Order: sequence, then C-alpha cells, then structure tokens
Amino acid sequence: MVTSTTTKKKTKPKVKRKPAKKNLVIVESPAKAKTIEKYLGRSYKVIASKGHVRDLPKSSMGVDIEHDYDPHYISIRGKGDTIKELRSAAKKAKKVYLAADPDREGESIAWHLSHILKLDPNDDNRVVFNEITKDAVKESFNHPRSIDMDLVDAQQARRILDRLVGYSISPLLWQKVKKGLSAGRVQSIALWLIIEREKEITAFKPEEYWTIDSEFQKGRSKFKASFYGVNGKKKDLPNNEVVQEILKQLDPKAPFDITKVTKKERKRQPQPPFTTSTMQQEANRKLNYRTRKTMMAAQQLYEGINLGKEGNQGLITYMRTDSTRISAIAKHEAAQYLHNELGEQYAATKPIKGKLPEGAQDAHEAIRPTSVFRTPDSVKEYLTKDQFRLYQMIWSRFVASQMTPAVMDTMTVTIEQNNVIFRANGSKMKFDGFLKIYGDGKEKDNLLPDLAVGDQVDLVNNNPDQHFTQPPARYSEATLIKTLEEKGVGRPSTYSPTLETIQRRYYVKLVGKRFEPTELGEIVNSIIVDYFPDIVNVDFTANLENELDEIEEGQENWVKVIDEFYQPFSTEVQKATENMEKVQIKDEPAGFNCDICGAPMVVKMGRYGKFHACSRFPDCRNTKAIVKEIGVTCPKCHEGQVIERKSKKNRVFYGCSRFPECDFVSWDKPVGRNCPKDQHFLVEKKIKGGTQVVCPNGDYEETPQK
Repeated sequence: MVTSTTTKKKTKPKVKRKPAKKNLVIVESPAKAKTIEKYLGRSYKVIASKGHVRDLPKSSMGVDIEHDYDPHYISIRGKGDTIKELRSAAKKAKKVYLAADPDREGESIAWHLSHILKLDPNDDNRVVFNEITKDAVKESFNHPRSIDMDLVDAQQARRILDRLVGYSISPLLWQKVKKGLSAGRVQSIALWLIIEREKEITAFKPEEYWTIDSEFQKGRSKFKASFYGVNGKKKDLPNNEVVQEILKQLDPKAPFDITKVTKKERKRQPQPPFTTSTMQQEANRKLNYRTRKTMMAAQQLYEGINLGKEGNQGLITYMRTDSTRISAIAKHEAAQYLHNELGEQYAATKPIKGKLPEGAQDAHEAIRPTSVFRTPDSVKEYLTKDQFRLYQMIWSRFVASQMTPAVMDTMTVTIEQNNVIFRANGSKMKFDGFLKIYGDGKEKDNLLPDLAVGDQVDLVNNNPDQHFTQPPARYSEATLIKTLEEKGVGRPSTYSPTLETIQRRYYVKLVGKRFEPTELGEIVNSIIVDYFPDIVNVDFTANLENELDEIEEGQENWVKVIDEFYQPFSTEVQKATENMEKVQIKDEPAGFNCDICGAPMVVKMGRYGKFHACSRFPDCRNTKAIVKEIGVTCPKCHEGQVIERKSKKNRVFYGCSRFPECDFVSWDKPVGRNCPKDQHFLVEKKIKGGTQVVCPNGDYEETPQK
C-alpha cells in the first residue's frame, strides 16, 4: 500500500509593525482640540494644555529686581497631570506643533510649553489661525514659524509690571487698611474713573430750563413743532417768566406762517464689524450681557460648536481684536450672500471702513462669522440661548457692515407768528439699506403734511414744560469699557478681568446696572491717588501701554521699559511705607444686641460687602447678613417678612425671613396684595419706562406706573 504525504508550507510569522508616529498639536482648550483634530485627520493628535502651564509664584514676588527683572516661573499648582500627559505625548510624537491663540497671551503659552517640553523655540513649530475652519487650519500648518519672542517679551513685560505693582501696593493695603485688598495698573484707573464720576454727580447743581412743544393743524392733518427762537435767532428758555413772555407774543386764534421748508436726503451709514470692545459694549446694551458672559459665549463660538452632521465647526473669528479689518474672501462671500438673498441694491460696492482706536495693534481681523452662509437660524438648534443671541448679533453686524446705507427723506419746517419761531422735523424711510439686517427700532417714519412756503397753519395747543439738567450718568459696563478704550488704558483682553476684580474686591457695586463706588473703594482710591499718582494718571498708563506695543513690534527693550517704570515707583513705595498712617474703618452700631452673648452688634465691612457681627469678636463669632425688609408679610407662611436677597450672580430676589423654615422665593417683588381673580399674591414687574403690578399666573395686570 502506497501512502502519499503532503508537506505543509511553513508560514512566516507576521511582523508587528509599529504604529506610525503622529504629529502632536497642543492647543489651550479641549473644545478647540476636538474641532482642530477633525480637520487635520489621522496623522495628527491634538491635546489641550488647558491654559497656562507655568506662571509666577503666588507666594512671592517671583521677579529678581537686582538681575534685570528676571522672572522666576514655576509649574502651576494642579497642572502636574496635564504636564505629565503633554511630556509623554511629545516623546511619542513625530513633531510637536504649538497652536495656542494668535495673540500675546497665546504666544506666551507656546513659549512656556516649549520650555517644559524642551523644544527649540527657534524651530518652526508655531502655528496660528484667526478662525477655526478647515481651510484656515490646514493653511496654517503649511506655514509654521518659530515662536515670536517680541510677542513673548511684550506679554512678559505686562505680567511683570502688574506683578511689581500688585505685590508692592497690596501688602501696604493689607497692613494699613485690611487684609484681602489688592491694587493693579488698569483696575486702579477703572476705580478712579468711577469715583471721579461719583464726585461729578455729587457736585452737580441742576439748572432749570423750559421747552414749549406745540401742536399745529393744516386741514385735517395735525403735527407737532417745538419753540426755536425769536427774531430769527435761537433763544433759551431758562424759567417760566421767559416762557410766559413768549406766549404773550402769540395770538392763538391767528394763523401761523410757513416761512421755510427744507427737504434733504440723509444717508445713515452702517457701523463697522465688531472689535472686542465694541462687541462687549453692544452685548451689554442690547442683550444685557455682563462682559464675562459675552467673552465666555464668544470663546465657545470661536473654539467650535457641534453642528450635527457637520461636526464641530468654529463659528466666529478670533474674539480678541482691536481691528475692524475684513479679509477679501469674507467680503466676497458677504457680497455673494447679499446679491443672492436681498438683491444687488443692498450690497455695498465700497463697504464702510472703521476708524481704529489710537494704539490699536490691528493684528487680527474684526470679529465676524467664519461663513456668512451659516445664518443664525441655520445653527440655532445647536446653540444655547446665550450663544445664539451673541452669534446673531455678530453675524448681523458683519453683514450690515457690507451693505448700502439707509436713505431717509427729511423735512424741516419753520413756522412763525409775531417773530416767534417754531420748528417741526419730519422724516420718511426712502430705502432701508443695512437697517433691513441690523436695525435698532428707532427708524420709525415721522411724517409731516405737505407744506410749502406761504402756507398757513392753525395752533391747536401749547404745552410749556419745566425741566432740569441731569448729572452725568454713572458708568455701566459698556460705557466704562468705551472710556478705557478711548483713553488708551488696557487692551481688549484686560477689560473683562478688570471689571471682575473691582467688583470681587468690593471696591464698586452694580446698582441698576451702573457702577457705584463703595466706602472701601474710596479708601483704596484715596491711598493710591495720594501715594502713587502715576498709577491713576491716565496719560502715564496709556503711554505704558504704547511702550508694551513697541516691545511687541521689536522697537523697545522690555527690561528698559520695566526699569524706567520701577525706579521711580519703588521710591514711592518706600515713602508710602514710611509715611502712610493706618486707616481705621470704624464699625457702625447695628442698633441691636447679639442673640448669643448679649453684646452690641456692629456693622462690619467684609469682602462681599457689609454684614452684622458681634462687637466681642473674636471671642464671639456671631454674624448675620444685613437684610432689607420690603414691608410685606410672607404670602406663604404669613409669619415672616419678605426680604430682599441676592443670588450668587448678584441678582436681586425676594425670600422669607424665616428661611429655611419657609422656602418662599420670588424673582419679582411682592406688593402685599392678592389677585382679585385667583387670590395669588401680586408682584411688581419692571417694564420699559416704569413698573407694572401683575399676577404671576397671567390672569390680571394693573395700569403701568412710570
């Protein structure tokens, strides 16, 4: 029997290939990392440093004044795991790219990252992009550059200057006033401006003035006109005696003559797209957003939003900029959108150019949508309410800036009798232009009847009215930012933290959306004004900002700039240390005794404002919040009093004084009466121009009160 054997072929063992090394990209935030990784593909790994990884120590000055102000940087506490992850990823990477934000702060973060990862700062490993879109990100990786040390030096100089000021003055304030206080370059100017405005308001003396608004009639048409002057000249009405003299010259039964009719076409130009400052101001004015809220929402829109099938997309360009410049591509897209959606008559051939503020760096484009075709409505479902409202405002402002002006037909009519002159102004929208996209609701037609020189009109009635001049308004967030920018103090990235700091230190408080200085703020300001006049000198601070810009441009040496500031400043610090007397903030009697030990209670000044405390502190540590009763019994328990409280975000609400036994709360102020329809407690709501008492259930409302 023959048997056949078959030989098995020997198979070669599979060789495990090492996975190809990836390029590592380091950005600041996880949201930004997610968006960019999608654009770059599989050969890139993108991770976040979560902001700065190194900084000056908190426990000491951290600046070697004797050796050219050499900064002593340390790893930020709590960043150990992040640094470990970054180092591990860098060792495995084919190449490391540093893609922090395109500004001084971002350049500084990239420089610190190169240090902890032992990268060569002269290597071409820095990539920057003004918008997080696929094209912009990919293009930036085609042109990497080395770290710009001029930008790093400018940021380092600012950080060291702020450290020298803060860590020199703050200990003095702790020693001479109370613990927990601080001072800084920009925040001291902001506080000074608020206090100077308060002095103007206190010193203001109202002056009386009058107006005469009259109603005239031609045929069936009635219209209004206002007193202008006498004998061809404008005349003021300082008091009622002058008003009565004017009225005596008039014959109410006799006709008035139309002596002049002027018709003009007036154009209203659109505003340029947003800078950081104008965005913060407009969001505060239009959306009632605090500066911090605006910047947080803008950061999210810039870093990327998940748009469903489209994945993560950056919706706006970089939101820290002082430029109104727009790229040619963005202008072309806007023109295309306007031609397609509204018609060529709405697309400007030469869009408006904004005027840059003095000292503007013009490093980046204005804030605009990354794609004008991504309309607010098309992305609304993917955005939070705050994100949507801000995006809608940014998108509309940009599109409007590329549109034609609005055109108004205006008409001014001069009316006379016995040498007494009245004037009436009318207007009619001829072409809405940019207002079709970005109107503010003030463009209502004010039509006058068809009038010509030689026509006569009849007087219907006169309405003389007394007025008094008003003091200058306190600063809102928007107007304070605008003033700081106009004076050249601070830069776009500094405004939000500055306003946060002066409120957190309780130097100022927001009352009705306006800043009012506190007693503590006035004490700190008076010390700085007396002992450190340069710190609150607007021109001096603005010039220092310009020198920081010159460092960025490579025209100035950062050590020289700091030394020229510090030498005279250190002399002022020495004098203040020797001469400043300790400030006693006297405790006010509270008017009642401690319910624990029986000693008198006093009003103390704390970090978050005034509070009641036992006068025997620290032997007795009893404290109570200062509450404001509104004179209404709690509608829920009928025992406690309704008191005014404040939420963590400083928003006023109303609650029961017996909390936590009674959990009654209301955002609106109860008025102490019940609804005649369902017996629910009534509340007072704020409406435009006054208040209105309503039922929260919506079944009842009273006449609004002005």
